[in-house]
Amino acid sequence: MKLLNTYEDRDEAEAAAEKLSGEKRLASERDATVVIYNLFGIPSWVNFHRLGMYNLDELKGLLERRASWQPADQARHSEIIATLKIVAKNYGKEVPGHWS
Repeated sequence: MKLLNTYEDRDEAEAAAEKLSGEKRLASERDATVVIYNLFGIPSWVNFHRLGMYNLDELKGLLERRASWQPADQARHSEIIATLKIVAKNYGKEVPGHWS
């Protein structure tokens, strides 16, 4: 398990934990007067998508209408893929080829 996301609100953190598949753990820590909730889980594209991270939902929409892309769509796709390559490197994952 790895740290997937950090939340400042307990309810939001618990709701996010419910969305994850596989092992998960929610841990809190106090920094002065602020409580932070760390969500640990399996770093998978499915879990990232369920958490609404890394613009995966937007990427899905772009790929569904790939045949009618405008230059702005192509540019946005390139930005998302560049981010996903960094995420993949950080978590030891591969960006699926059909996303490129």
